[in-house]
Amino acid sequence: MKVKWEECKFKISKICLNTIAKFGFKTMTPVQAACIPLLLSNKDVAAEAVTGSGKTLAFIIPAMELLMRREEKWKPLEVGVVVISPTRELASQIYEVLTPFLETHNKMKPNHKLQALLLLGGNSVEADIALLRDKGANILIATPGRLEDILEHHTDVCLKPALKSLELLVLDEADRLLDLGFERTLNTILAHLPRQRRTGLFSATQTKEIELLMRAGMRNPVQVTVREKAGSNEEVSTPASLSNHYAIIEPENKLAAIVGFLSSESSQNPDKPGKYMIFFATIACVNYFSTVLSSVLKNLPVFCIHGKMKDARFKVFDKFRAADKGVLVCTDVMARGVDIPAVKWVLQCDVPKSASAFVHRCGRTARSGLSGSAIIFLMPNEDSYVTFIQKNQKVTLHEKEVPLADSNEILNVARHLQKTDRANLEKAQKAFVSYVQAYSKHECNILLRLKDVNLGLLATGFGLLQLPKMPELRKADTSGFVPDVIDFNTIAFKDKQREAARQGKLTSYRETGVWPSKKNAKMSQKKSEPWAQSKARKEERKEKKNLRKKKKEELKAQGVAPTKKRKRGICAEDIKDIADDIALMKKLKKKKISEKEFDKEFGLEQD
Repeated sequence: MKVKWEECKFKISKICLNTIAKFGFKTMTPVQAACIPLLLSNKDVAAEAVTGSGKTLAFIIPAMELLMRREEKWKPLEVGVVVISPTRELASQIYEVLTPFLETHNKMKPNHKLQALLLLGGNSVEADIALLRDKGANILIATPGRLEDILEHHTDVCLKPALKSLELLVLDEADRLLDLGFERTLNTILAHLPRQRRTGLFSATQTKEIELLMRAGMRNPVQVTVREKAGSNEEVSTPASLSNHYAIIEPENKLAAIVGFLSSESSQNPDKPGKYMIFFATIACVNYFSTVLSSVLKNLPVFCIHGKMKDARFKVFDKFRAADKGVLVCTDVMARGVDIPAVKWVLQCDVPKSASAFVHRCGRTARSGLSGSAIIFLMPNEDSYVTFIQKNQKVTLHEKEVPLADSNEILNVARHLQKTDRANLEKAQKAFVSYVQAYSKHECNILLRLKDVNLGLLATGFGLLQLPKMPELRKADTSGFVPDVIDFNTIAFKDKQREAARQGKLTSYRETGVWPSKKNAKMSQKKSEPWAQSKARKEERKEKKNLRKKKKEELKAQGVAPTKKRKRGICAEDIKDIADDIALMKKLKKKKISEKEFDKEFGLEQD
């Protein structure tokens, strides 16, 4: 039964209701209906809910209500709410949702304005401290590392005294906070916060680590679990509005399937082609396939995000969110919590590293009750993964036919990109190597065995010009791959500086036969030093040997026989003493003599 916002057990203020109306949400989601009354009745809450279930509003509305309850005006630097989020994207997204509530409040209550501040790792800490001093903050939304840094190492900003009036602490995506290794950081932050507060812990899954965190930072928490139900009343891990599919794709058709699928789906409504998210297993795969897709897809702009992009990742994320169409090629850094409007399809081109990651990836579409679709591309040897996901995550996948684009045409584009820029050649090689290595270490290695994959056909599907040198290929099936006949030394970098450096190394290689690299330079340096020392030691030993030989010859000429050191042997008397001692110990063990008699015979008796 859906509950209207006006029917909430605790009366919600007009400020919040007006803002909610602007969002267009007429009824509360189950997690909102459960958590908001609990937090407003001074309870600690630990909520587990599927992705896209509206967890953000479930803590933002109580945060606003708790701040507005106080009759006394909040000081500029007096923090009433702290929200900790695992990544910059998630923290920014929460700040974006909160901003309309603050604008409405400050417009309706100009004499009691509330201020929020976003503290993100990667930004200038000095700039954050300046904002705290100049503008203050009543709500802090922060990544854990940055908040810990300011609390521990920047005591001059007086943030700890500003937290004395804290009403609510929120740990968003708590399971991911722990997955990313922030447990110690969170404990440090908790030590700076007052105990008399409410705490909200929100996550997609409940683990033992979360239970430990609950014990450390919460007082008698009320646990809320909200799950979707399938038609047979069976609980599932994904929203009911999400349709899940799979397609069996031959390894050599990897690129053709991606391009064919995107072209088919976007052409159904040319005016609104929509947005798509494509997940790959590794950073190197994201770098390579985003380059290829940018050259192949004419009507869809291609964006690229992975964990090593840092500041650039943040800008790309904002551009994709603001775009009305496009393809985001990404790693699992985008699999959790981020809310991107109007994602039509989620494509998983590689099997995710864990079953839970599969659910999180799918959850980037069908957000807030809207419909959406997800599909995973599987190779023929991976078909058992469908049953595994159904049993492990209670997610039913329906097979879908995927139209293939012209494979030869697309692979020719990929090969042309490599031949015209050595940077792309290196990207392709790194992508294949990283994929094979990730596959060999997969969590589901019982189902997904590298020996069952035809790596030759897979390399063809990557559009490689040649197979890389790697141990996994020594005994692997590489049939089906035909290397390109080309002198690879003739492939140049488009970047002039990189090409100049390569030409210098190429000249050195032609002269010496050894490719100049840091590794080779270090190895040659290590070899030269020990060799010189070894030669010196050999000369020294040779000289000593000659001196000994000369001395022996002089003694022999004088008629003096050389003396030899003799080792003292064990005489019969020593052997008899040892035998007597052993016999005495046996008598003691068999209790034929007392300990006193043993000590006397053995010479241990004290005076």
